[in-house]
Amino acid sequence: MGTLVSHTNTVDWTPLPVPWAVQAADRIPKQRYYDQEFYALENQLLWPRVWQMACRLEELPKPGDFVEYEILDQSIIVVRVDADTVRAYYNSCRHRGMKLVEGSGSRRIFVCPFHGWCWGLDGKNTYVLREKLFDERNLDADDLRLVSVRCELWGGCAWINLDADAPPLIDCLEPFASRLDEWKIGALRTEWWKSCILPVNWKLAAAAFMEGYHVPQTHPQLLPSSHTVERSPVHPVVETSLHFMRTLGSGMGGMTHDNDIRIAEGLQHMSLPDDPAEAMAAWRIAVNDAITSWQRGRGCDFPDLSDLDRRGALDPVGFGFPHYFVLPQYSSASSYRIRPLGPEETLFEIWSLTRFPDDLSPGRPTPPEPLGPDDPSWPTIPAQDFSNLPKQQKGLHAKGFEFMRLSTQIEGLISNFERVIDGFLAGLPSERLVPAIQKTNTTIDVPIANLGMTDGVPAW
Repeated sequence: MGTLVSHTNTVDWTPLPVPWAVQAADRIPKQRYYDQEFYALENQLLWPRVWQMACRLEELPKPGDFVEYEILDQSIIVVRVDADTVRAYYNSCRHRGMKLVEGSGSRRIFVCPFHGWCWGLDGKNTYVLREKLFDERNLDADDLRLVSVRCELWGGCAWINLDADAPPLIDCLEPFASRLDEWKIGALRTEWWKSCILPVNWKLAAAAFMEGYHVPQTHPQLLPSSHTVERSPVHPVVETSLHFMRTLGSGMGGMTHDNDIRIAEGLQHMSLPDDPAEAMAAWRIAVNDAITSWQRGRGCDFPDLSDLDRRGALDPVGFGFPHYFVLPQYSSASSYRIRPLGPEETLFEIWSLTRFPDDLSPGRPTPPEPLGPDDPSWPTIPAQDFSNLPKQQKGLHAKGFEFMRLSTQIEGLISNFERVIDGFLAGLPSERLVPAIQKTNTTIDVPIANLGMTDGVPAW
């Protein structure tokens, strides 16, 4: 293949030696979303090297509590060892490979359901049935330990990485992590958890939430023009703001929590300046301060929302490469996790996250049974997105469609995300990938970035 260097919006990009590589930074080949070979390369070269959100810590409240995290053909046990320690192991008996656990639960020891071999929570083998039948070399204590998987904690979650030599988790989550740490994301707890099996490629599902350009057509109820301000003693800025809060939060829990709406409603008759801009500024400060005071009064570790607002320290959507989103609003958030089930099948999970008195969890959350994308129980906003995605997946197969044509100004996150994936598939070392990942761990509606990942890499 000849040399092709794209100069898109002053961004230099050299394609990498990957099938269906991104050739021009603003054009994404359609085959990446259904080609079997490309999917197989992701399975081989991407997922074994990236940090993945394996579970929320509320799923592991006590020692012995475990969760099975599955990614492709790999099954991982994530278990709480003690109050301060969470570990992960391959879910495979060291005798003949039997899965030790399924789903979630609690164990003092892990017992193989096939022959009864046992392991402690620390991974040490504690029992072999009729061990004198085995040669000593097959009973070596170190060899019989459950094989560890890298596991680190951040943001109220346990994260795993199948690469023992991977960079630290926090390096691969910045600046996403630091911005959310200022908002005290670690104090959030699960309010509800739902999941959906989508007949789409996992990257297509992720890209749907990487830009707000789709909002006017897909979510018209969120536009200011969708609301007519009635004659009312309530200031029009307040009435419009409350309408947006109620609409965004409808059925979505943490996307705008009922507690925050109730607090804002209690302020609706406050006196505000006539100038709309001054009125909005004063209203935002009042709502932020009231929510901050109320949450702190409940014993929550809660930030000063007005301070975060003044400094522009919190984004309405944050993405953590490769499969995790957080959408914070006031006190609470929605979060999304996306996992591939096949070239054109994805498990999409949604959490409503909020804060409880003294930052305590209301209980261990129950893993949901996946729903279909057209299930009538979905709230309006995800139902609208889920309606689009299967149609887009089918449309990509059209012989008359070659590639996605991205805006260089507001669909840049999709390009940055896809090009970092190419870096993994090309086998680039971590020292090249981590800075590029950090340019992808951003909010949405950002321009195409110069990832620096291919500097000095020969053109393909």
